[in-house]
Amino acid sequence: MKNTILIVEDETAIREMLSFSLMQAGYISLQAKDAMAALAIIDDIAPDLIIIDWGLPQINGLELVNRIRDNEVVEDIPIIMLTARAEESDKIKGLEAGVDDYMTKPVSIKELQARIKAQLRRARGFKKSEVISFGGISMDMSAHRITVEGKEMELSITEYNLIRLFIKNPERLFSREQILNHVWGRNSIVELRTVDVHILRLRKALKAFNKDHCLKTVRGAGYKFIEN
Repeated sequence: MKNTILIVEDETAIREMLSFSLMQAGYISLQAKDAMAALAIIDDIAPDLIIIDWGLPQINGLELVNRIRDNEVVEDIPIIMLTARAEESDKIKGLEAGVDDYMTKPVSIKELQARIKAQLRRARGFKKSEVISFGGISMDMSAHRITVEGKEMELSITEYNLIRLFIKNPERLFSREQILNHVWGRNSIVELRTVDVHILRLRKALKAFNKDHCLKTVRGAGYKFIEN
């Protein structure tokens, strides 16, 4: 299976050059020109590795790293920071923020590919196999896979985050604010109504398996996951 790599770089020429090189090497390449575009992609698919430029517009690369590391579903994805910032102090800041490797521009494509291979090998070695189940729904944490009676349920990363929260805390009532903090992070600028939108999407996915009754709305209080 081909590994998927997300490139987050605001300079089009560099982004496309990296993308072409990675595809030539046999990877699936995804591109984002800024942090918000990257987060939108991560919401739909968890890449196997992310390359991030520090000097992104609006939300810089360091803040993007922080947001990824605050997301329980994708927090372990290897991140390589590729930047023009070559000072030792910058490298230390990047590593302390949670990047797995730090490279400065201009970069040797062969060296970048070698470091990508090393990070992917490391990630495979550290993957933990953990399966949790509740109400006939099974979640394989290492594979990011959810099944109901052997049939796989297709979910976005956000809906996966939601059901993970509920299955790990069955029968517990969560307010919309609590869900927002757990799934999007305490520093998120996402509005509360976004929680309702994703709850609706998750309930629709559950309905296809006759499990929508498990996601219970408690009027004026929030949501909880029940077995019957």
